[in-house]
Amino acid sequence: MALQAFLFKDDKALNACAVRDADHITPGSVGPQVGKLQEALMFLDGLAIENSELAAKRYGPSTASAVLSYKRRRKIINPAYQTQADNIVGIMTIASLDRELLARENKVRASSSVDVRKVAIVRRS
Repeated sequence: MALQAFLFKDDKALNACAVRDADHITPGSVGPQVGKLQEALMFLDGLAIENSELAAKRYGPSTASAVLSYKRRRKIINPAYQTQADNIVGIMTIASLDRELLARENKVRASSSVDVRKVAIVRRS
């Protein structure tokens, strides 16, 4: 299923991550998809990510820590082969992030006349 949250829906790498294990987003990754994940983690959980990683859109140690924290809070693990959360954004993690972002967008739509497409998550500089 295609991602639906405004931040994610048009991102090819994140949509691939949502359906294929080979396309997981992992530490060391760099690019706009990482920047969007960082934005979502900060927005949803207020998680801290180093400014250097944000500027480079790099999945470094603080991004990995934020992913791990997000997954632990929600108990996102694959019981077929895991006993605890890891710091990789795979199918289950991107689905959870997408659902939460979409729920927030829908809440904004329901409570105001603001066009959610015009409401951007503010990037830290």
